[in-house]
Amino acid sequence: MCNYLKNTWYVAAWSEEVTEAALLGRKILDIPVVLYRDNAGEVVALTDRCPHRFAPLSMGKIVNGCVECPYHGLRFNGSGACVHNPHGDGRIPDRAKVISYPVAEKHLAIWIWMGDPAAADPASIPEFEFMEAEDYYIATGSMQVEGNYMLEVDNILDLSHIEFVHPIFSSPAVSRAEVTHEIDGETVWSKRDMLGDDTPPDFIREVFNVPEGPLDRWLHVHWQAPAYMALYAGGVAAGKAFEEGIVSRQAHWFTPETATSTHYFYAMTEPKANGPHMAEVVQQSIQALYGPFKNEDAPIIEAQQRNIGDEDFMAMKPIILNVDAAGMAARKIVDKKIQAESK
Repeated sequence: MCNYLKNTWYVAAWSEEVTEAALLGRKILDIPVVLYRDNAGEVVALTDRCPHRFAPLSMGKIVNGCVECPYHGLRFNGSGACVHNPHGDGRIPDRAKVISYPVAEKHLAIWIWMGDPAAADPASIPEFEFMEAEDYYIATGSMQVEGNYMLEVDNILDLSHIEFVHPIFSSPAVSRAEVTHEIDGETVWSKRDMLGDDTPPDFIREVFNVPEGPLDRWLHVHWQAPAYMALYAGGVAAGKAFEEGIVSRQAHWFTPETATSTHYFYAMTEPKANGPHMAEVVQQSIQALYGPFKNEDAPIIEAQQRNIGDEDFMAMKPIILNVDAAGMAARKIVDKKIQAESK
């Protein structure tokens, strides 16, 4: 078992993954959860374990807005109460109930609260202005990674690895980048400015519309606890203000499945004000990102996890480089919040 931050919102699924037609089983913070929509279309999240013989409810079906256990047909409503026992006189045992978790929908995602239900305030869900479908075209993706979620946080907050893990995106400007980080309360900024890039990859020139001459490009990441990041990838002709450039906005959200596995939710967005063709652009972009995520990032993180095993990352005393500053700041904030929660 991992020591997780409980009183916070985690992404359980993209909204489109959860329907009134099928049950979705997913493990979150080591706890099996089943998600579905009731007859009113509202999302329900229950412990995915029938209290009778502990069969997964997600193997069952939806009946009149309730979950029917696949083994003996007990039915549970959205509050987690058993409302139907098809056996004997139909009496429902007092302990025939499962936990119902607070959920909310925002930014095209379903957010779940695994801590104290009384503290679950949807207003505290992290804000991502570019994840509002009214103003942005949004393409989403997800994958499973066999590594601890904080390894993923490190990976996004330290993009120096591009030079070695993603050479297709690299150039000499990546290694000589100006790297800074800022701590703003309980959030962290990691900024990598690659100025005067004389030899960017051709597709980078196309993305930022700088067909010739040196290019200034940047990667700015904003982290919020426990594992939610907005990545702003921008570019402009060298010497011009960043505000004049083109910026790609990405969301990178990580939800712990277990201590050694993570649900990775990601999105690419473009403002609708830039034209209807951007709807196709974001779809192409999300498809293009899947390859590097799956075939380059994930193998490294999963290999890290195999080497770490069940040991505590910080207890292993990793050497700390200057590129680790933002990630270490994020880890300290999460640890402090977990400690405060356990008091």
